[in-house]
Amino acid sequence: MSLRLHDTMAREKREFKPADPERITMYVCGPTVYGRAHIGNMRPPVVFDTLSRLIEHHYGAGSLVHARNVTDVDDKIIEKARDEGVDPSVITERYEQFYLEDTGALGVREPTIAPHATREIAPMVAMIEELIAKGYAYEAEGHVLFAVASDPDYGALSRRDREQMIAGARVEVAPYKKDAADFVLWKPSSDDMIGWDSPWGRGRPGWHIECSAMIRAHLGETIDIHGGGLDLTFPHHENELAQSRCAHEGAPLARYWVHNGFVDMGADKMSKSLGNVVTPNELLEAGHDGEVLRFALLSAHYRQPLPWSEALMAQAKATLDGLYRKVGDAEAGAVDEDVVAALDDDLNTPLALSRLGQIDDPAVLKASAALMGLLERSADQWFKGGGDNDADIDARIEARTAAKAARDFATADRIRDELAADGILLEDGPEETTWRRA
Repeated sequence: MSLRLHDTMAREKREFKPADPERITMYVCGPTVYGRAHIGNMRPPVVFDTLSRLIEHHYGAGSLVHARNVTDVDDKIIEKARDEGVDPSVITERYEQFYLEDTGALGVREPTIAPHATREIAPMVAMIEELIAKGYAYEAEGHVLFAVASDPDYGALSRRDREQMIAGARVEVAPYKKDAADFVLWKPSSDDMIGWDSPWGRGRPGWHIECSAMIRAHLGETIDIHGGGLDLTFPHHENELAQSRCAHEGAPLARYWVHNGFVDMGADKMSKSLGNVVTPNELLEAGHDGEVLRFALLSAHYRQPLPWSEALMAQAKATLDGLYRKVGDAEAGAVDEDVVAALDDDLNTPLALSRLGQIDDPAVLKASAALMGLLERSADQWFKGGGDNDADIDARIEARTAAKAARDFATADRIRDELAADGILLEDGPEETTWRRA
Protein backbone atom coordinates (compact mmCIF):
# COMPACT_ATOMS: atom_id res chain seq x y z
CA MET A 1 0.00 0.00 0.00
CA SER A 2 1.35 3.40 -0.97
CA LEU A 3 -1.26 6.13 -0.69
CA ARG A 4 0.03 9.42 -2.03
CA LEU A 5 -1.68 12.78 -1.55
CA HIS A 6 -0.93 16.16 -3.05
CA ASP A 7 0.16 18.35 -0.15
CA THR A 8 -0.58 22.04 -0.76
CA MET A 9 2.24 23.05 1.59
CA ALA A 10 4.83 20.94 -0.26
CA ARG A 11 3.32 21.61 -3.72
CA GLU A 12 3.77 17.95 -4.60
CA LYS A 13 2.41 14.49 -4.00
CA ARG A 14 3.74 12.85 -0.87
CA GLU A 15 3.43 9.35 0.49
CA PHE A 16 0.85 9.33 3.26
CA LYS A 17 2.34 8.25 6.58
CA PRO A 18 0.04 8.93 9.54
CA ALA A 19 1.55 9.75 12.89
CA ASP A 20 -0.49 6.96 14.49
CA PRO A 21 -1.96 4.35 12.10
CA GLU A 22 -4.46 3.34 14.77
CA ARG A 23 -5.78 6.90 15.19
CA ILE A 24 -5.55 8.83 11.94
CA THR A 25 -6.90 12.37 12.25
CA MET A 26 -8.60 14.38 9.50
CA TYR A 27 -10.37 17.72 9.82
CA VAL A 28 -12.44 19.09 6.94
CA CYS A 29 -13.96 22.56 7.03
CA GLY A 30 -17.72 22.21 7.01
CA PRO A 31 -20.68 24.50 6.32
CA THR A 32 -21.56 27.94 7.58
CA VAL A 33 -25.24 27.29 8.11
CA TYR A 34 -27.13 30.35 6.89
CA GLY A 35 -28.51 29.07 3.55
CA ARG A 36 -28.92 26.05 1.29
CA ALA A 37 -25.69 24.50 0.05
CA HIS A 38 -25.16 24.45 -3.72
CA ILE A 39 -23.82 21.49 -5.65
CA GLY A 40 -20.31 22.98 -5.58
CA ASN A 41 -20.46 22.90 -1.77
CA MET A 42 -21.00 19.14 -2.05
CA ARG A 43 -17.61 18.50 -3.63
CA PRO A 44 -15.58 18.62 -0.37
CA PRO A 45 -17.87 16.25 1.57
CA VAL A 46 -17.97 13.78 -1.34
CA VAL A 47 -14.20 13.97 -1.95
CA PHE A 48 -13.22 13.59 1.70
CA ASP A 49 -15.82 10.91 2.30
CA THR A 50 -14.16 8.98 -0.52
CA LEU A 51 -10.75 9.58 1.02
CA SER A 52 -12.05 8.39 4.40
CA ARG A 53 -13.30 5.16 2.79
CA LEU A 54 -9.90 4.58 1.20
CA ILE A 55 -8.05 5.24 4.47
CA GLU A 56 -10.29 2.78 6.31
CA HIS A 57 -9.78 0.23 3.54
CA HIS A 58 -6.04 0.41 4.19
CA TYR A 59 -5.95 0.87 7.96
CA GLY A 60 -9.17 -0.77 9.10
CA ALA A 61 -12.60 0.32 10.26
CA GLY A 62 -12.40 2.78 13.12
CA SER A 63 -8.84 3.85 12.31
CA LEU A 64 -9.90 7.34 11.18
CA VAL A 65 -11.22 10.15 13.34
CA HIS A 66 -12.92 12.42 10.82
CA ALA A 67 -14.05 15.83 12.07
CA ARG A 68 -16.21 18.25 10.06
CA ASN A 69 -17.11 21.46 11.85
CA VAL A 70 -20.31 23.48 11.74
CA THR A 71 -19.90 27.25 11.80
CA ASP A 72 -23.08 28.33 13.56
CA VAL A 73 -22.05 31.86 14.57
CA ASP A 74 -21.37 34.26 11.71
CA ASP A 75 -22.40 37.73 10.59
CA LYS A 76 -24.49 36.28 7.74
CA ILE A 77 -26.36 34.11 10.24
CA ILE A 78 -27.01 37.14 12.45
CA GLU A 79 -28.25 39.14 9.44
CA LYS A 80 -30.60 36.39 8.27
CA ALA A 81 -31.98 35.91 11.79
CA ARG A 82 -32.70 39.64 11.98
CA ASP A 83 -34.43 39.58 8.61
CA GLU A 84 -36.69 36.76 9.77
CA GLY A 85 -37.13 38.08 13.30
CA VAL A 86 -35.96 34.82 14.90
CA ASP A 87 -33.17 33.61 17.15
CA PRO A 88 -29.97 32.68 15.24
CA SER A 89 -30.36 29.07 16.41
CA VAL A 90 -33.54 28.79 14.32
CA ILE A 91 -31.51 29.63 11.21
CA THR A 92 -28.56 27.40 12.03
CA GLU A 93 -30.62 24.36 12.99
CA ARG A 94 -32.72 24.66 9.84
CA TYR A 95 -29.83 24.86 7.43
CA GLU A 96 -27.69 22.30 9.21
CA GLN A 97 -30.55 19.82 8.82
CA PHE A 98 -30.83 20.69 5.13
CA TYR A 99 -27.06 20.18 4.77
CA LEU A 100 -27.21 16.75 6.39
CA GLU A 101 -30.12 15.75 4.18
CA ASP A 102 -28.23 16.83 1.06
CA THR A 103 -24.98 15.11 1.98
CA GLY A 104 -26.87 11.98 3.01
CA ALA A 105 -28.65 11.88 -0.35
CA LEU A 106 -25.21 11.89 -2.01
CA GLY A 107 -24.04 8.94 0.06
CA VAL A 108 -21.78 10.97 2.35
CA ARG A 109 -21.37 9.28 5.70
CA GLU A 110 -21.57 11.45 8.78
CA PRO A 111 -18.14 12.35 10.23
CA THR A 112 -16.89 10.86 13.46
CA ILE A 113 -17.40 14.19 15.20
CA ALA A 114 -19.09 17.44 14.13
CA PRO A 115 -18.01 20.21 16.53
CA HIS A 116 -20.20 23.34 16.54
CA ALA A 117 -18.62 26.75 17.02
CA THR A 118 -21.22 27.91 19.55
CA ARG A 119 -20.41 24.94 21.78
CA GLU A 120 -16.64 25.52 21.68
CA ILE A 121 -16.30 29.09 22.95
CA ALA A 122 -14.19 28.18 26.00
CA PRO A 123 -11.41 26.51 23.94
CA MET A 124 -11.37 29.52 21.62
CA VAL A 125 -11.06 32.01 24.48
CA ALA A 126 -8.27 29.90 25.99
CA MET A 127 -6.30 29.86 22.74
CA ILE A 128 -6.73 33.61 22.27
CA GLU A 129 -5.43 34.20 25.80
CA GLU A 130 -2.36 32.09 25.01
CA LEU A 131 -1.68 34.04 21.82
CA ILE A 132 -1.89 37.34 23.70
CA ALA A 133 0.41 36.05 26.46
CA LYS A 134 3.00 34.92 23.90
CA GLY A 135 2.96 38.24 22.06
CA TYR A 136 1.20 37.09 18.91
CA ALA A 137 -2.09 38.89 19.49
CA TYR A 138 -3.28 42.15 21.04
CA GLU A 139 -6.48 43.72 22.34
CA ALA A 140 -7.84 46.92 20.80
CA GLU A 141 -11.24 48.54 21.39
CA GLY A 142 -12.98 45.33 22.40
CA HIS A 143 -11.35 43.38 19.58
CA VAL A 144 -8.50 40.91 19.74
CA LEU A 145 -6.35 40.69 16.63
CA PHE A 146 -3.58 38.38 15.50
CA ALA A 147 -0.41 40.34 14.78
CA VAL A 148 0.69 39.00 11.42
CA ALA A 149 4.10 40.70 11.65
CA SER A 150 4.86 38.67 14.79
CA ASP A 151 4.87 35.42 12.79
CA PRO A 152 7.86 35.24 10.41
CA ASP A 153 6.42 32.13 8.73
CA TYR A 154 3.07 33.70 7.88
CA GLY A 155 2.22 33.03 4.24
CA ALA A 156 4.02 29.67 4.00
CA LEU A 157 0.90 27.81 2.89
CA SER A 158 -0.42 30.17 0.22
CA ARG A 159 2.97 31.65 -0.74
CA ARG A 160 1.54 35.08 -1.44
CA ASP A 161 3.42 38.33 -1.00
CA ARG A 162 2.18 40.94 1.43
CA GLU A 163 0.15 42.93 -1.11
CA GLN A 164 -1.55 39.78 -2.44
CA MET A 165 -2.35 38.65 1.08
CA ILE A 166 -3.97 41.94 2.05
CA ALA A 167 -6.01 42.03 -1.17
CA GLY A 168 -6.94 38.36 -0.97
CA ALA A 169 -8.08 38.59 2.62
CA ARG A 170 -10.35 41.58 1.81
CA VAL A 171 -9.19 42.98 5.14
CA GLU A 172 -11.22 45.58 6.96
CA VAL A 173 -9.46 48.89 7.30
CA ALA A 174 -9.81 49.83 10.95
CA PRO A 175 -8.00 52.41 13.11
CA TYR A 176 -7.52 49.94 15.95
CA LYS A 177 -5.32 47.64 13.85
CA LYS A 178 -1.57 47.86 14.19
CA ASP A 179 -1.17 46.46 10.68
CA ALA A 180 -3.66 46.24 7.82
CA ALA A 181 -3.00 42.50 7.51
CA ASP A 182 -3.91 41.71 11.13
CA PHE A 183 -7.04 39.59 11.43
CA VAL A 184 -9.75 39.31 14.07
CA LEU A 185 -9.73 36.62 16.75
CA TRP A 186 -12.52 38.14 18.84
CA LYS A 187 -14.95 40.97 18.14
CA PRO A 188 -17.54 42.78 20.26
CA SER A 189 -21.25 41.97 20.12
CA SER A 190 -23.95 44.53 20.77
CA ASP A 191 -26.75 43.70 23.18
CA ASP A 192 -29.02 42.54 20.35
CA MET A 193 -26.36 40.21 18.88
CA ILE A 194 -25.36 36.71 19.84
CA GLY A 195 -22.36 36.88 22.15
CA TRP A 196 -20.45 35.47 25.12
CA ASP A 197 -18.61 36.96 28.06
CA SER A 198 -14.83 37.07 27.71
CA PRO A 199 -11.80 38.83 29.23
CA TRP A 200 -12.23 41.44 26.46
CA GLY A 201 -15.93 42.05 26.98
CA ARG A 202 -19.04 40.50 25.51
CA GLY A 203 -18.39 39.33 22.00
CA ARG A 204 -18.03 36.47 19.55
CA PRO A 205 -15.13 34.68 17.87
CA GLY A 206 -13.66 35.42 14.49
CA TRP A 207 -14.02 32.71 11.87
CA HIS A 208 -10.42 31.49 11.80
CA ILE A 209 -9.93 30.85 15.53
CA GLU A 210 -12.89 28.46 15.55
CA CYS A 211 -11.15 25.73 13.58
CA SER A 212 -7.80 26.06 15.34
CA ALA A 213 -9.41 25.72 18.75
CA MET A 214 -11.71 22.85 17.76
CA ILE A 215 -8.89 20.91 16.13
CA ARG A 216 -6.82 21.14 19.30
CA ALA A 217 -9.76 20.26 21.54
CA HIS A 218 -10.87 17.18 19.59
CA LEU A 219 -7.91 15.93 17.54
CA GLY A 220 -4.68 17.33 18.99
CA GLU A 221 -2.12 20.00 18.20
CA THR A 222 -0.96 18.42 14.93
CA ILE A 223 -3.37 16.41 12.78
CA ASP A 224 -2.66 14.16 9.83
CA ILE A 225 -4.88 15.76 7.17
CA HIS A 226 -6.55 19.16 6.93
CA GLY A 227 -8.95 19.39 4.02
CA GLY A 228 -11.27 21.83 2.33
CA GLY A 229 -11.95 23.75 -0.83
CA LEU A 230 -9.19 25.54 -2.72
CA ASP A 231 -10.72 28.90 -1.82
CA LEU A 232 -9.98 28.24 1.86
CA THR A 233 -6.21 28.09 1.34
CA PHE A 234 -6.06 31.83 1.90
CA PRO A 235 -6.96 33.47 4.16
CA HIS A 236 -8.76 30.84 6.24
CA HIS A 237 -6.24 28.01 6.33
CA GLU A 238 -3.26 30.37 6.31
CA ASN A 239 -4.67 32.05 9.40
CA GLU A 240 -5.54 28.78 11.11
CA LEU A 241 -2.00 27.58 10.51
CA ALA A 242 -0.46 30.76 11.92
CA GLN A 243 -2.59 30.75 15.08
CA SER A 244 -1.96 27.11 15.85
CA ARG A 245 1.74 27.20 15.06
CA CYS A 246 2.27 30.23 17.30
CA ALA A 247 0.18 28.80 20.14
CA HIS A 248 2.02 25.47 19.97
CA GLU A 249 5.67 26.52 19.95
CA GLY A 250 6.03 26.07 16.18
CA ALA A 251 4.32 22.68 15.86
CA PRO A 252 2.59 22.35 12.47
CA LEU A 253 -1.20 22.29 12.42
CA ALA A 254 -1.37 19.55 9.81
CA ARG A 255 1.03 17.10 8.23
CA TYR A 256 -0.86 17.13 4.90
CA TRP A 257 -2.97 19.94 3.44
CA VAL A 258 -5.45 18.69 0.84
CA HIS A 259 -7.61 21.08 -1.20
CA ASN A 260 -10.24 20.35 -3.84
CA GLY A 261 -10.93 22.51 -6.91
CA PHE A 262 -14.10 24.36 -7.82
CA VAL A 263 -17.30 23.30 -9.51
CA ASP A 264 -18.18 25.90 -12.14
CA MET A 265 -21.10 26.93 -14.26
CA GLY A 266 -19.27 27.99 -17.39
CA ALA A 267 -16.42 30.44 -16.86
CA ASP A 268 -17.05 31.25 -13.20
CA LYS A 269 -16.87 29.11 -10.11
CA MET A 270 -20.23 28.31 -8.60
CA SER A 271 -20.93 30.70 -5.73
CA LYS A 272 -23.88 32.24 -3.92
CA SER A 273 -22.42 35.73 -4.36
CA LEU A 274 -22.44 35.37 -8.15
CA GLY A 275 -25.91 33.84 -8.16
CA ASN A 276 -24.87 31.04 -10.52
CA VAL A 277 -25.81 28.17 -8.27
CA VAL A 278 -27.94 25.06 -8.37
CA THR A 279 -28.67 23.21 -5.15
CA PRO A 280 -28.68 19.46 -4.54
CA ASN A 281 -32.27 19.82 -3.40
CA GLU A 282 -33.27 21.34 -6.74
CA LEU A 283 -31.49 18.57 -8.63
CA LEU A 284 -33.03 15.85 -6.50
CA GLU A 285 -36.50 17.34 -6.92
CA ALA A 286 -35.90 17.42 -10.68
CA GLY A 287 -35.52 13.64 -10.58
CA HIS A 288 -31.74 13.20 -10.44
CA ASP A 289 -30.66 10.42 -8.09
CA GLY A 290 -28.18 11.35 -5.35
CA GLU A 291 -25.80 8.65 -6.55
CA VAL A 292 -25.79 10.26 -10.00
CA LEU A 293 -24.75 13.55 -8.40
CA ARG A 294 -22.02 11.79 -6.43
CA PHE A 295 -20.73 10.03 -9.55
CA ALA A 296 -20.70 13.34 -11.44
CA LEU A 297 -18.70 15.02 -8.66
CA LEU A 298 -16.14 12.19 -8.76
CA SER A 299 -15.89 12.18 -12.57
CA ALA A 300 -13.10 14.78 -12.60
CA HIS A 301 -9.95 14.71 -10.50
CA TYR A 302 -10.68 16.42 -7.21
CA ARG A 303 -8.00 19.08 -7.70
CA GLN A 304 -9.25 20.05 -11.17
CA PRO A 305 -12.17 22.34 -12.07
CA LEU A 306 -15.45 20.53 -12.72
CA PRO A 307 -17.87 22.13 -15.21
CA TRP A 308 -21.42 21.27 -14.13
CA SER A 309 -24.03 20.57 -16.79
CA GLU A 310 -27.08 18.50 -17.68
CA ALA A 311 -24.86 16.49 -20.01
CA LEU A 312 -22.54 15.63 -17.11
CA MET A 313 -25.44 14.27 -15.08
CA ALA A 314 -26.86 12.40 -18.07
CA GLN A 315 -23.49 10.76 -18.69
CA ALA A 316 -23.23 9.81 -15.01
CA LYS A 317 -26.71 8.29 -15.07
CA ALA A 318 -26.01 6.30 -18.23
CA THR A 319 -22.74 4.96 -16.83
CA LEU A 320 -24.35 3.97 -13.54
CA ASP A 321 -27.15 2.22 -15.42
CA GLY A 322 -24.57 0.12 -17.21
CA LEU A 323 -22.68 -0.69 -14.03
CA TYR A 324 -25.84 -1.69 -12.18
CA ARG A 325 -26.83 -3.98 -15.04
CA LYS A 326 -23.45 -5.62 -14.77
CA VAL A 327 -23.41 -5.94 -10.98
CA GLY A 328 -26.98 -7.25 -10.73
CA ASP A 329 -27.73 -8.56 -7.26
CA ALA A 330 -24.19 -9.71 -6.49
CA GLU A 331 -22.75 -9.51 -2.99
CA ALA A 332 -19.47 -7.67 -2.55
CA GLY A 333 -16.34 -9.75 -3.02
CA ALA A 334 -12.67 -8.84 -3.26
CA VAL A 335 -11.57 -5.34 -4.23
CA ASP A 336 -9.90 -4.80 -7.60
CA GLU A 337 -6.30 -3.76 -7.01
CA ASP A 338 -6.22 -1.50 -10.08
CA VAL A 339 -9.08 0.55 -8.60
CA VAL A 340 -7.18 0.81 -5.32
CA ALA A 341 -4.00 1.80 -7.16
CA ALA A 342 -5.85 4.58 -8.97
CA LEU A 343 -7.29 5.93 -5.73
CA ASP A 344 -3.93 5.61 -4.00
CA ASP A 345 -2.49 7.96 -6.62
CA ASP A 346 -3.83 11.18 -5.10
CA LEU A 347 -7.43 9.98 -5.25
CA ASN A 348 -7.55 9.60 -9.04
CA THR A 349 -11.28 8.93 -9.24
CA PRO A 350 -11.58 9.35 -13.05
CA LEU A 351 -9.10 6.50 -13.54
CA ALA A 352 -10.80 4.42 -10.86
CA LEU A 353 -14.22 4.96 -12.45
CA SER A 354 -12.83 3.99 -15.83
CA ARG A 355 -11.43 0.81 -14.32
CA LEU A 356 -14.87 -0.11 -12.92
CA GLY A 357 -16.18 -0.42 -16.46
CA GLN A 358 -13.50 -3.02 -17.23
CA ILE A 359 -14.31 -5.36 -14.32
CA ASP A 360 -16.23 -8.45 -15.39
CA ASP A 361 -16.75 -10.09 -12.00
CA PRO A 362 -19.94 -8.57 -10.45
CA ALA A 363 -18.76 -9.28 -6.89
CA VAL A 364 -15.42 -7.54 -7.49
CA LEU A 365 -17.19 -4.65 -9.22
CA LYS A 366 -19.52 -4.10 -6.30
CA ALA A 367 -16.74 -4.18 -3.70
CA SER A 368 -14.52 -1.86 -5.74
CA ALA A 369 -17.26 0.68 -6.39
CA ALA A 370 -18.07 0.77 -2.67
CA LEU A 371 -14.68 2.39 -2.10
CA MET A 372 -16.18 5.42 -3.83
CA GLY A 373 -19.62 5.15 -2.26
CA LEU A 374 -21.15 3.74 -5.44
CA LEU A 375 -23.20 0.65 -6.38
CA GLU A 376 -24.33 0.14 -2.80
CA ARG A 377 -27.82 -0.84 -3.94
CA SER A 378 -28.92 -3.88 -5.92
CA ALA A 379 -29.85 -3.58 -9.57
CA ASP A 380 -33.49 -4.17 -8.65
CA GLN A 381 -33.39 -1.28 -6.19
CA TRP A 382 -31.64 0.96 -8.70
CA PHE A 383 -34.09 0.39 -11.51
CA LYS A 384 -37.19 0.20 -9.33
CA GLY A 385 -39.63 2.89 -10.27
CA GLY A 386 -38.83 3.07 -13.96
CA GLY A 387 -35.19 2.80 -14.79
CA ASP A 388 -36.23 2.51 -18.43
CA ASN A 389 -39.00 5.11 -18.45
CA ASP A 390 -39.10 7.75 -21.16
CA ALA A 391 -37.17 10.33 -19.13
CA ASP A 392 -34.44 7.81 -18.42
CA ILE A 393 -34.18 6.87 -22.09
CA ASP A 394 -34.02 10.54 -23.10
CA ALA A 395 -31.27 11.12 -20.54
CA ARG A 396 -29.24 8.22 -21.88
CA ILE A 397 -29.65 9.48 -25.44
CA GLU A 398 -28.52 12.92 -24.31
CA ALA A 399 -25.45 11.35 -22.73
CA ARG A 400 -24.73 9.53 -26.01
CA THR A 401 -25.07 12.79 -27.94
CA ALA A 402 -22.68 14.52 -25.53
CA ALA A 403 -20.21 11.64 -25.89
CA LYS A 404 -20.34 11.89 -29.68
CA ALA A 405 -19.78 15.65 -29.51
CA ALA A 406 -16.71 14.99 -27.35
CA ARG A 407 -15.58 12.36 -29.90
CA ASP A 408 -15.86 9.68 -27.23
CA PHE A 409 -17.25 7.18 -29.68
CA ALA A 410 -16.58 4.18 -27.45
CA THR A 411 -18.96 5.56 -24.82
CA ALA A 412 -21.51 6.54 -27.49
CA ASP A 413 -21.45 3.02 -28.93
CA ARG A 414 -21.75 1.47 -25.48
CA ILE A 415 -24.85 3.52 -24.65
CA ARG A 416 -26.41 2.61 -28.01
CA ASP A 417 -25.71 -1.08 -27.39
CA GLU A 418 -27.13 -0.93 -23.85
CA LEU A 419 -30.31 0.70 -25.14
CA ALA A 420 -30.58 -1.93 -27.85
CA ALA A 421 -30.22 -4.66 -25.24
CA ASP A 422 -33.16 -3.06 -23.40
CA GLY A 423 -35.24 -3.11 -26.57
CA ILE A 424 -34.74 0.57 -27.43
CA LEU A 425 -33.77 1.24 -31.05
CA LEU A 426 -32.19 4.57 -32.03
CA GLU A 427 -32.57 6.42 -35.29
CA ASP A 428 -30.00 9.16 -35.88
CA GLY A 429 -31.42 12.00 -37.95
CA PRO A 430 -29.82 15.21 -39.26
CA GLU A 431 -31.31 17.27 -36.40
CA GLU A 432 -31.80 14.82 -33.54
CA THR A 433 -31.83 11.20 -32.43
CA THR A 434 -35.23 9.57 -32.04
CA TRP A 435 -36.07 6.22 -30.52
CA ARG A 436 -38.68 3.49 -30.57
CA ARG A 437 -39.27 0.26 -28.72
CA ALA A 438 -38.42 -2.90 -30.63
